Amino acid sequence: MFIRIEPSSSVPIYRQIIDQIRYQVAAGILKKGDKVLSVRELALQLAVNQNTILKVYNELCRENVLKIERGEGTYVLAEQHTISTQEKRDMLAGPLRQAAALAIQLDIPLDLAAQLLHSEYETILAQRNSLSGGSKESPHV
Repeated sequence: MFIRIEPSSSVPIYRQIIDQIRYQVAAGILKKGDKVLSVRELALQLAVNQNTILKVYNELCRENVLKIERGEGTYVLAEQHTISTQEKRDMLAGPLRQAAALAIQLDIPLDLAAQLLHSEYETILAQRNSLSGGSKESPHV
């Protein structure tokens, strides 16, 4: 499970984690029956408070995305559902709008902002691939 936290984001950390786990289930990266990291393991990996992860897991259980089996672990409960290309674009539009506004405020030209986006994209993709042990193609939307 690859999760990246953006501490400078206006989106609360617990919401960032919830959204990323939900997206991974929807995309089929996490499949029904997969065991997810324990609260302690994920909190350590992300360097966040264990109560934050507990809040995430409890919320995802209420949404029927995860299921906590006492003494066994936490598992993916939800089936994969398809996210349309338009839904993916809509999810991406907000953060990109914020990045574009910040680039304009900082007087960063579009070509430099595009280079920065490309660099960050490649860095995150490489991190994800190294954690998953495989090499995945760049997703196309």
